[in-house]
Amino acid sequence: MQELNFPPFKYRLKSKENKVSIFDVIRKKFVILQPEEWVRQHCVHYLINVKKFPKSLINVEKELVINDLKKRYDIVVFNSDGSIYLIVECKAPNIAINQTTFDQIARYNMKLNATYLMVTNGFNHYYCLINYKANRYAFLKDIPNYKSF
Repeated sequence: MQELNFPPFKYRLKSKENKVSIFDVIRKKFVILQPEEWVRQHCVHYLINVKKFPKSLINVEKELVINDLKKRYDIVVFNSDGSIYLIVECKAPNIAINQTTFDQIARYNMKLNATYLMVTNGFNHYYCLINYKANRYAFLKDIPNYKSF
């Protein structure tokens, strides 16, 4: 797999029946290594190792229902009170980040009400702070580290 715009991390791979899997430290199992999964795993390790979020506050690939349609978010980071701090939408490295991507995470956030949003394809990362009182959002250079909230 190609190098991404994330710090490198120690990953575990295994091959079975001509399919390569990578170990997910959040789900605690091997998952098929697709390009989007490569980005998701880099992002998970970035959140844990760089941003210092505890693994116990991170959730990966869970279902949510929006307008009677079943969807799956990529990564959610919770606050200690159970509210949602951050939603991350991961795309494969060859997928451009565009308005459709932002619309997708905005739809998820209408249900989840996160404080921060992150969109990444492994090369380009976008961060937003949502201000619900003012009904506004602001793009940021990065999201705060865990200890700063």
